[in-house]
Amino acid sequence: MIEIMLEAERAMAVGLLDKAERLYAQVAAADPRNSIAVMGLARIALERDNQRGAYLLARRALALDPDNPMASHMARRMAEVMAGRGEPPPDDSVEPPKPAAVPAPEPDRPGLIDRIRRRR
Repeated sequence: MIEIMLEAERAMAVGLLDKAERLYAQVAAADPRNSIAVMGLARIALERDNQRGAYLLARRALALDPDNPMASHMARRMAEVMAGRGEPPPDDSVEPPKPAAVPAPEPDRPGLIDRIRRRR
């Protein structure tokens, strides 16, 4: 899982949001209690200017890991932003936005980490 999370981080760092979302969603589907993957999805929602989705995903990550400072900060900040616009934060019982469907895995194509490992 860590390799997929690292790949998602790299994709996000270079602006490949669809790929990063697909990878984070893959991890979250395999491990629904992974608050880091859920926060990755929240960060993608925020990059796409979906503050409501970012708030809901941050709250979901916070429910999974109450000690997650990033989730706490994002949920609080998104609530402040929405309140500043005069809209109340959404009810936590509302489902966060669904990430893009996780496509079938690509054919065995070595990723960056695999190529680096082989060189050693």
